[in-house]
Amino acid sequence: MFAASRKAHGLLGGSLLATAVLGLAACGSSTGGSLRAATAHASSGKSVVTTASDSRSPTDRCVAAQAPTPRGAQQIPKPTLKLDPAKTYVVTLTTNCGTIAIRLDVRRAPATTASFAYLVKRGFYNDLTFHRVAANFVIQGGDPNGDGSGGPGYTIVEPPPSNLRYTLGTVAMAKTATDPSGTSGSQFFIVTTANAALPPQYALVGNVVGSLAGVETIAKLPTDPPQDGAPTKPVVIRGATLSAS
Repeated sequence: MFAASRKAHGLLGGSLLATAVLGLAACGSSTGGSLRAATAHASSGKSVVTTASDSRSPTDRCVAAQAPTPRGAQQIPKPTLKLDPAKTYVVTLTTNCGTIAIRLDVRRAPATTASFAYLVKRGFYNDLTFHRVAANFVIQGGDPNGDGSGGPGYTIVEPPPSNLRYTLGTVAMAKTATDPSGTSGSQFFIVTTANAALPPQYALVGNVVGSLAGVETIAKLPTDPPQDGAPTKPVVIRGATLSAS
């Protein structure tokens, strides 16, 4: 696992090694500071993803957007929301680089998915960014400060399934290196490689369903620093909605 410095605001200070077990510099904590996370995929409940070829560059497929103003420290009450495991819940993220639909894995992660849904219903994710793109690994967002240092003001702990695998399209939550397994706040990541080969320590949210085009567009954007850093042009979540069926 790579260490993340506070000075770097949650972005990894070294290059990613595809064969190594990696950590995400991220914030899932209410306290902010430098955070880490890893990518995880559900071993059951397979998602159906489709892709379409496009000759345009990833930047061309994104609509120009202005980076939102950092919100600063948040003090949102801890959620009491409960989701019905008999229903199917989908969170739709509308970004300036495309739409991403996430099916919540309520049965295997009832507390984590309820917290994610709670934040969506509050409008918390509206006008936040994907602040990190790690090539052939993950894209990461959900920080109210936009730099990997923020959270909602609370954390929950729900250890993920021991057999969890972090594969293409898996959505999971970020945490600090010292937080217990399954700790989460608001920052999440989406796996962009076939298998991130990470330990089951990062709280499960669910899987991308439908088209993977929005994820792929963001994943191919140039970053500063290259290969693992902030997109050179803002990727903004214009809105997040929750549907149930």
